[in-house]
Amino acid sequence: MLEQAATLNPQKFIRRNTALTETPLVPEIKLHVASEFLPLWQMTEDEMAQVGLPPPFWAFAWAGGQAMARFLIDHPEYVAGKKVLDFGAGSGLAGIGAAKAGAARVTASEIDAIAVASILLNARENNVAIDALEADLVGILDGGWDVVLAADVCYEGPAAARIVTWLGQLVSNGVTVLMGDPGRTYFPKTGHEKLISYAVKTTRELEDTDLRNTSVWRLLGPAAG
Repeated sequence: MLEQAATLNPQKFIRRNTALTETPLVPEIKLHVASEFLPLWQMTEDEMAQVGLPPPFWAFAWAGGQAMARFLIDHPEYVAGKKVLDFGAGSGLAGIGAAKAGAARVTASEIDAIAVASILLNARENNVAIDALEADLVGILDGGWDVVLAADVCYEGPAAARIVTWLGQLVSNGVTVLMGDPGRTYFPKTGHEKLISYAVKTTRELEDTDLRNTSVWRLLGPAAG
């Protein structure tokens, strides 16, 4: 049933399996997120794979995205009037924050079609315009972006290395790259400056703690892992 609903009508599937909820650190933004009382939350990654669905990373307000959105709304000068990419956008939280902060154009990218539907639905719920792409943009250096946001993208080794190398190349080309990270294992150890830190409310169903110290970083150039 989950597979059929997602295939035939992704946004209907999202509405049925999530609840529209204020984001803890960014109450100005509401997202369709899974709650512990809904089937999507209770399904394991293996169970999702059995019905043909990728893990629903789009269904949670991850700490890195919360920190990024909070920072941009409070410091709009980083994105106001600029063309912004929210890379690996998940729910679109960081991109929504950028749009609310006055970005001229926001594009959000994901490799999961349901995530793309989630981004569009969440943008509409928050009265902002976001272009959502189902694409792997790693390696694209001429996307026309002034600012690239990358929140919570360093959770898996090979992928993180590939992404960070690309982000460093973008910085070398004059793009501002901001990263939101709660201390993931594969976040680069060098090549960045901390802009701010927050204590972000999470859940032990997703993390190993109820609060995660999460920082927003500006990438300075090619970074070593």
